[in-house]
Amino acid sequence: MLKTKGYAAQVAKAPLAPYSFERRELRDHDVLVDIQYCGVCHSDIHQARDEWGGSIFPMVPGHEITGIVARVGSQVTKFKVGDRVGVGVYVDSCRECEECKSGLEQYCDRLAQTYNSHELDGTPTLGGYADKIVVNEDFVLDIPENLPLNATAPLLCAGITLYSPLVHWGAGPGKKVAVVGLGGLGHMGVKLAHALGAEVTVLSQSMKKQADAARLGADHYYSTADPETFTKLRRHFDLIMNTVSAPLDWNAYLQLLKVDGTMVMVGLPDRDIPVGAGSLIPSRRSLAGSMVGSLKEMQEMLDFCGKHDIVSDIEMINIQDVNAAYERVIRSDVKYRFVIDMASLK
Repeated sequence: MLKTKGYAAQVAKAPLAPYSFERRELRDHDVLVDIQYCGVCHSDIHQARDEWGGSIFPMVPGHEITGIVARVGSQVTKFKVGDRVGVGVYVDSCRECEECKSGLEQYCDRLAQTYNSHELDGTPTLGGYADKIVVNEDFVLDIPENLPLNATAPLLCAGITLYSPLVHWGAGPGKKVAVVGLGGLGHMGVKLAHALGAEVTVLSQSMKKQADAARLGADHYYSTADPETFTKLRRHFDLIMNTVSAPLDWNAYLQLLKVDGTMVMVGLPDRDIPVGAGSLIPSRRSLAGSMVGSLKEMQEMLDFCGKHDIVSDIEMINIQDVNAAYERVIRSDVKYRFVIDMASLK
């Protein structure tokens, strides 16, 4: 077993604190990654505080992982020692179901998420707030040489969470795309939709992030606190990416879609939102959801970001500051993603 240092929550809502544990020895197709950086996702907070229920403790959060290959198993063919790599939201799947066989393993019923989940053998998974991780080579991603490892880390969740639905629903030249919320997810949505060639509008509660939105690539910006926004933009968008986890009136946003338009949920509110059939039927609108992306899409997204020099806007922190960072995430006091420098563990 491999001795590992990290930070963990021992019980729900407990502060994260130093935690020593063991990773498995390398199997034939495993890769050992020395973790350099790990992004802080809002879902880390939800799960460490058991706000979605079913959390497994002790919990080492973290699923936006970048680092360097330190060792490989005897049968590994995809990576070698010294490679720059990433690990995202999941680390295994059953490989046998219809979803896995069709390249949609993110929807596998037996998906092994990077933390707060179980390996296929039942072992609890522990995430990237640590100095190392062992992962099957099929679930490790190659990072383009021109992308810095620290600002690339959030692409492994925030980036792919927006890239997958943007591509699936055809964002590109001639399409009008709205991004609801300009946070960790939303700012990646703006960058990616812009790079894909769409006309991008940010819909945010206030006007305070207007300059940021323009810098990130938005063509337009409106405050949703102004009722005139919903009048002016009625039947305007082909695609709306809703990144907000707070409860919103989805019916009001659906009215902003053109005929055959789609609103995609990537934020996860903690309560059910009522949707009226009258918001969908008159314009043949769709309300959809999307969860991260496939392994193929993740590598495609990283290569796309490498081509277009796209990374996350980040604020670096030491692991000792992670609890304060959690409170700042809750207050939306970060532009736009915290990334932990794992050298601080030493």
